[in-house]
Amino acid sequence: MTYEFLQHYWCFIVSLLGALLVFLLFVQGANSVARSLGQTEEGRRLVYNSTGRKWEFTFTTLVTFGGAFFASFPLFYSTSFGGAYWLWMIILFTFVLQAVSYEFQNKIGNFLGPKTFQFFLTLNGIVGPLLLGGAVATFFEGSNFIVEKNNLIDPTALTPIISRWANASHGLDALLNPWVLVLGFAVVFLARVLGILYVINNVNDEDIRSRGSVRLIGAAVPFLVLFVAYLIHVLLKDGFAVDDLGRIYMEPYKYLNNFIDMWYLTIVLLIGVVLVLFGIGKTILSKTYIGGIWPAGIGTVLTVLTLLLCSAWNNTAYYPSTADLQSSLTLQNSCSSEFTLTTMFYVSLLVPFVLAYIVYAWRAIDAKKLDKEELKTDHAY
Repeated sequence: MTYEFLQHYWCFIVSLLGALLVFLLFVQGANSVARSLGQTEEGRRLVYNSTGRKWEFTFTTLVTFGGAFFASFPLFYSTSFGGAYWLWMIILFTFVLQAVSYEFQNKIGNFLGPKTFQFFLTLNGIVGPLLLGGAVATFFEGSNFIVEKNNLIDPTALTPIISRWANASHGLDALLNPWVLVLGFAVVFLARVLGILYVINNVNDEDIRSRGSVRLIGAAVPFLVLFVAYLIHVLLKDGFAVDDLGRIYMEPYKYLNNFIDMWYLTIVLLIGVVLVLFGIGKTILSKTYIGGIWPAGIGTVLTVLTLLLCSAWNNTAYYPSTADLQSSLTLQNSCSSEFTLTTMFYVSLLVPFVLAYIVYAWRAIDAKKLDKEELKTDHAY
């Protein structure tokens, strides 16, 4: 195993975790449309109990994604999570609100009332995917930071900080870029599509399923428009390339060239898109088909995975700086030591066993479709 192989391997692992996180945002997506899926209080509780079975998977994957980035590419972690902390703090705060809301919305003594906590679930369902999608967009659009590694050995430096944000917004300035918002809202509507598909599959209630098919059209159309627009924008824009000496420069059609050079990613991308469209289309056209979450979910993972890899592989700066081009982060200048990556490689061989346990737990939780009888149990949210 070469150092270069380990860098690309861990980029793949982190990208896979990011892709799985986007798929698991169906929890947030379903919560954001819960009031329209379940028009009665009982119907809304069915939706919340359906997503309440899975919110831990989403939160755990988010934490694991951050931990894997910290271990394999610590300079990215310190630059993004430390510099753009307002962006990440808002994301984490809404996820904490989600966890609290599930537990307390129908507890005895809840003086705020169930609707307050249901509002928090809706807030997390919109803000969480929006900001996470915006964070992904910065891999292509760039962020406003400066890296100064010499600060660690410079005795005149006031603080030995490697990277810093170039303005006081600490990440919120990314939202001023309209293309960041385009991808952010694309992820919001994708989460709604996946959420509706999951509820249709998981909740055994004809009223919710019939309304879900209609709501699916309203979420799928803006998602497809926004995603296609952003994909075309990425393929036609100048990208952040890296030469043999590690210098960053702008290359016309860089991401299009990446998909041409890495043709296998293009094939995976096309398969992913087809699976998403199949899951959506068959659910809309068939009144009896309820399994759309699985092809659409697998397609989402494949599509997001290829986009993330396209932003980093093939001599590409995966976290470009708009304040100082040479501060942009690459796989080579931001990764951990070869010893650390090698050690984590052997630890990562246990991941398939963890995934097998997750699949087992998922199947056990969903062994019985959710119905109104579930609301009478002690485990109802």
